[in-house]
Amino acid sequence: MLRNLTNRLLLIGLVLMLAIWVDTNENVQIPNPFKDDGSPLFQVDVKPRLGLDLQGGLQVLLEADIANDVKVSREEMETARNIVENRTNALGVSENVIQLAGERRIVGEFPGAEDTDAILDIIQQTGLLEFVDTGTYAPPEGSTLQTDFVPGSSTPQTPADGATVFHTIMTGKVLQGVNVSVTQTGEPAIDFVLNSEGAAIFGEHTSANTGKYLAIVLDKQVISAPIIESAITGGQGSISGNFTPETANALAVQLRYGSLPIPLKVVETRIIGPTLGEDSLQKSIVAGLVGFVIVALFMILYYRLPGLSAVLSILAYAAILYAVFKLIGVTLTLPGIAGIMLSTGSALDANILIFERLKEELRSGRSLRQAFDQAWKRAWPSIRDSNVAALITAVILFWFGSSFGATIVKGFSFTLAIGVIISLFSSLYITQSFLALLFNIVKPTNYERSIGI
Repeated sequence: MLRNLTNRLLLIGLVLMLAIWVDTNENVQIPNPFKDDGSPLFQVDVKPRLGLDLQGGLQVLLEADIANDVKVSREEMETARNIVENRTNALGVSENVIQLAGERRIVGEFPGAEDTDAILDIIQQTGLLEFVDTGTYAPPEGSTLQTDFVPGSSTPQTPADGATVFHTIMTGKVLQGVNVSVTQTGEPAIDFVLNSEGAAIFGEHTSANTGKYLAIVLDKQVISAPIIESAITGGQGSISGNFTPETANALAVQLRYGSLPIPLKVVETRIIGPTLGEDSLQKSIVAGLVGFVIVALFMILYYRLPGLSAVLSILAYAAILYAVFKLIGVTLTLPGIAGIMLSTGSALDANILIFERLKEELRSGRSLRQAFDQAWKRAWPSIRDSNVAALITAVILFWFGSSFGATIVKGFSFTLAIGVIISLFSSLYITQSFLALLFNIVKPTNYERSIGI
């Protein structure tokens, strides 16, 4: 029936053991036989990742905070998206999803987020750092300072009648490195390193303006205004002020990942509590178990031995699928679970096509061995076409979700595609091997009782 059945079963057993190992652990590691210090040869974090709707968190909708008649380029929005993602990652917000939504909006999802105020503050602030020449004037910390620098403009802005406009020497674009440090008095400070262009500008200005003030301004607000005591030509400096460790770290994150090319405003926020997320997860698990039991009973009662092989195959499929999700870091959401259920249905559809073909071959007078071989061969074109169609649909949906910020559609299509691929392996390889093993063990002669003809 299958000449290489033993080798196939050994391969399936090995795959299942690895899958179960990944499924039942949150950190998978292989010891290094060449070292005695306990360091692993291979290690990967396989902790389950749950989406916003399954563990709670924050969802925020951002929009470009500029006039509607001002065109925003796709490149500017993509840059803003990357900066928001980097800033929130640096704050320790893991598994966040930041996507473009249309031409002027960004959708951010932060599963498990606790300090929502800090997240909103860090993603909204433009993060424009300016080094401003204020001459002999010492602007107070926290005051607003009008400067001649306009983001996106190559010329200084024109001051209003009677207004003082201070000159910006350079911006945060010349920063090469930013780190949080501690001053001699124990207060937080921010050390910075300038690139070659910034070092030259900074050195020239400090050499020519000793004894004058150089204000450090973030989003037009003065952080500090130290006196230039001597020329600084090494391209390094430090920003001190009324910082706490939290505010110093937040500012360092902003400066490290650059200023937003366009200002953003929060249009809508939605907070999902962990209780609601846990309730959704529990209901999803219960629904999945109930559905599986009903389908398993139907398959076994209607198809007998082939039905039993299909049930065992689906269990193996579920173990492998979950392990793959954990290994590649898929964030599970309710739409994603729906995609898994749909791909499970595809696996069952393939089994049903094969089993019905098996019955037809037996009714036509073929032997069990001949019917077994022909069932998979003749059912394959239909299985192939239906699964290819499902994969094409998943690709189209994934493109749609990526282009328009529809995270629900994107999550559904991604899990559907992976599920369909693994279901093909399950129905064409695992089910066939399990059924051949059952036929070898039982050696059925009464096809009505054993196969349901």
